[in-house]
Amino acid sequence: MISNTHIASAFDRDLETIQGLIMKMGGMVEEAIENASTALLDSDLDLANATRRGDKAIDALELRVNEEAARLIALRQPIATDLRTVLSVFRISAALERVGDYAKNIAKRTEILQELHPVEGGTASLKRMSKAVQTMLKDALDAYIQRDSALAYDVRARDEEVDQMYNGLFREYLTHMMENPRNITACMHLHFMAKNIERMGDLVTGIAEQVIYLVDGVLPDEDRTKADITSTTRGGTVK
Repeated sequence: MISNTHIASAFDRDLETIQGLIMKMGGMVEEAIENASTALLDSDLDLANATRRGDKAIDALELRVNEEAARLIALRQPIATDLRTVLSVFRISAALERVGDYAKNIAKRTEILQELHPVEGGTASLKRMSKAVQTMLKDALDAYIQRDSALAYDVRARDEEVDQMYNGLFREYLTHMMENPRNITACMHLHFMAKNIERMGDLVTGIAEQVIYLVDGVLPDEDRTKADITSTTRGGTVK
């Protein structure tokens, strides 16, 4: 007869393996954000193309995480807190995969921008915005591993700053377009990139909220402040 202690020990080992995969995936997504924004700022098409190719590895890792989590549920039949922990894996891996997709989309548009009239200061502002999201992601993953709901709440609050940065860029690009019609096409692509980064922030915030749910057992009561004044403008992805 298998003891409860043995079952618990096996569950913990399996869960530790899965969480290790989540952190590996998170590291790959952080790198994708960094590389996509650097490629844009430096007009580095080789780095942009490498970022696009790297998205396949992120997708493959999400599949592996989900398979391992499903196997864990089937074999160990976790209940209560343990089940909540496993279910959080599915949601976090899905969010990471989508962030990786947005980084890939930014890399795709980088090549297009090389053929267009340059917009002064546009790429540097996007780099700052993406860095803010990258830091949020790192902290959200740290909060997950450490089971630190206070840090998760802090990440959640910082999404408002990302929204404000997006609003500022939206107005900046409109100004460029009104001042010079030659800027219109480039500014449209830059705006879509900014929207991609804003959506990354939303997804990272969702990861932080999963941490809060995992630690506290409930999602945050208060509605999260959304400072995006252009929320009716969705999309901006390149397929």
